[in-house]
Amino acid sequence: MHKVLVCGLDTTKLPKITNKEAEELLIKIKNDRDEDAKNKFIMANLRLVLSLLQRFDGKYNSDDLFQVGVIGLLKAINNFDLKYNVKFSTYAVPMIIGEIKRFLKDSSSIKVPRSARDIAFKALQAREKIETSQQKNATLFEIAELTGYNEREVACALNAVSEPVSIYENVFSDEEDSLSLFEQLYDKNENEDLWNERMLLKQSFMSLSDKEKAILKARFYLEKTQMQIAEKLGVSQAQVSRLEKLALKKMKAMM
Repeated sequence: MHKVLVCGLDTTKLPKITNKEAEELLIKIKNDRDEDAKNKFIMANLRLVLSLLQRFDGKYNSDDLFQVGVIGLLKAINNFDLKYNVKFSTYAVPMIIGEIKRFLKDSSSIKVPRSARDIAFKALQAREKIETSQQKNATLFEIAELTGYNEREVACALNAVSEPVSIYENVFSDEEDSLSLFEQLYDKNENEDLWNERMLLKQSFMSLSDKEKAILKARFYLEKTQMQIAEKLGVSQAQVSRLEKLALKKMKAMM
């Protein structure tokens, strides 16, 4: 009745396993390097990949997204540690979504307007002419003056046609040490666990009703008292308290 074909797979025939079976398979995968257990675990988690595809609208090929999602699933299995005090699905969801988003970002091409390409072409010619004749790096002002465009137009055009820089590219190096752009951007206060926690918090919050969202936002973001919220909503303080507790219980269960 709910049969779906993705990459030739009939989703109604995908196996299901209990939480206990999942734990046992993970132990075999991690401790015994059991390939049969790994294959069984992968097949049992394909439903998880399929469920996450629903977050992306129909503009993309579902077969392609599914295959990329499976890559994210494999990465999650390989990187998962049995010491983590979380369910595997909790750990795997952000990795699968991240893999799909990276694919969509990498596969989308940025269209540079013809006018910008023309300006960039003339700017590159001007820069080469200046640097050849003067034996020094051309300034933006010099390029703009030679091409007849203003500095802003030249800068935007050159940025539009420039190659993207990898965040792992070295921006400084000497004989003993090197520094990448990623290391300059990295925030030591941020880590993968915190990122996962924030994402789960957002997901669980979005599952609440509009009234529950409004109450939690007022309580924990705007720092309003239950009495103030009750007056604004036109209900009793006891009702606000009950809805707040219910909303927090829902979020905790989902997380």
